Amino acid sequence: MLPCMNTSPATDRAEGAVIHVRGLEKSYKELKVLRGVDVDVARGSIFALLGSNGAGKTTLVRILSTLLKADGGRAEVNGFDVTTRAADVRESISLTGQFAAVDEILTGRENLTLVARLRHLKDAGPIADRLLRRFSLTDAGGRRVATYSGGMRRRLDIAMSLIGDPPVIFLDEPTTGLDPEARLEVWSAVQELAAGGTTVLLTTQYLDEAEHLADRIAILHEGRIIVNGTLAELKRLLPPAKVEYVEKQPTLEDVFLSLVGEQR
Repeated sequence: MLPCMNTSPATDRAEGAVIHVRGLEKSYKELKVLRGVDVDVARGSIFALLGSNGAGKTTLVRILSTLLKADGGRAEVNGFDVTTRAADVRESISLTGQFAAVDEILTGRENLTLVARLRHLKDAGPIADRLLRRFSLTDAGGRRVATYSGGMRRRLDIAMSLIGDPPVIFLDEPTTGLDPEARLEVWSAVQELAAGGTTVLLTTQYLDEAEHLADRIAILHEGRIIVNGTLAELKRLLPPAKVEYVEKQPTLEDVFLSLVGEQR
């Protein structure tokens, strides 16, 4: 039996945590989706939440983004309780779902300026131009989004979510359905977000995505966090395999399948 490792305290907020969750529960009638989730996410980090379909990843993100109410437990984002200070939480976050929420009829620049105006921001044009440069979309900014590749649409979607400079962004399976080249484009955009100080909570089914991007990784299985740590810490949960005299380190996939398999 592998130990369930979580280096965050079970009751106290971890130092520097911008997302703080304790004992979160959620059920749909008889189906228990979250069964007491505890997690902390450090400011300016990329935190990957791994899990199979139905593990509760999207439910957790919807609660943290105030779109859904928990049945029990508590959660704070950027210092605000998601239940009692929902408006303040919404001012602090942006959420990007599994499918790019862009208008294909408009150009990339028009999509960005529209969102900036809806948020009552001044200088919508310069804001759009700055984000186009940041996500390497300047040359495509004047083209209709219908002509964009999947990776370009997703990068534009993430750029739109950053209007207003939210300190926290939730990316719910952002590379679902993208080809390998487009996935790499999105990975680069996510890394740039964290480098700029944005806190990123990323849900994914792709183990290589978490392995490549995340500062910390948690595995959500049957409504509970069964392991939470850095990639190096997770790899130490499995003994290294040796073939002749060459040490083979376990991959994140080895860790995930071993841990999830034990819970069945």
